[in-house]
Amino acid sequence: MALWDRIKDSAQTMQTQLVAKKNDLKSGAFRDASMAMCALVAAADGSVDPSERQRVAQLIATNEVLQNFPADDLQRRFNDNLDKLTADFDFGKVSLLQEVAKAKKKPAEARAVIQIGIVIGGADGHFDKTEQLLVREACFALELPPAEFDL
Repeated sequence: MALWDRIKDSAQTMQTQLVAKKNDLKSGAFRDASMAMCALVAAADGSVDPSERQRVAQLIATNEVLQNFPADDLQRRFNDNLDKLTADFDFGKVSLLQEVAKAKKKPAEARAVIQIGIVIGGADGHFDKTEQLLVREACFALELPPAEFDL
């Protein structure tokens, strides 16, 4: 199986698992950690191009799990997180990983945050090494083994 197909299958599997847990994913910690994860993956290479912003905006608008929250609120949180990363990437990254870590109290939410990171990373068909590394760091912040997610 080609790498592209594996990434696509993995992202689809993660999305299916997220939808199955939709009713358990309604907390503010999950919302905030998810938007922090989206920003981290979108800015993994140190910059955010318009296509990455568009991809996340589309996910926010169409993802069944994220529909537990108002789309405009999610978009605002995502943009605020991107602003932190743009102002000072290293400091912003530390701040957003702390935000991600708030979801570790509930294992289902912690796993869902990682799955959202993988869905975002694979949305363009190329879950690159910098994106994978950031999702791995988020696994550590959430005290989850990266191997559980093939990272």
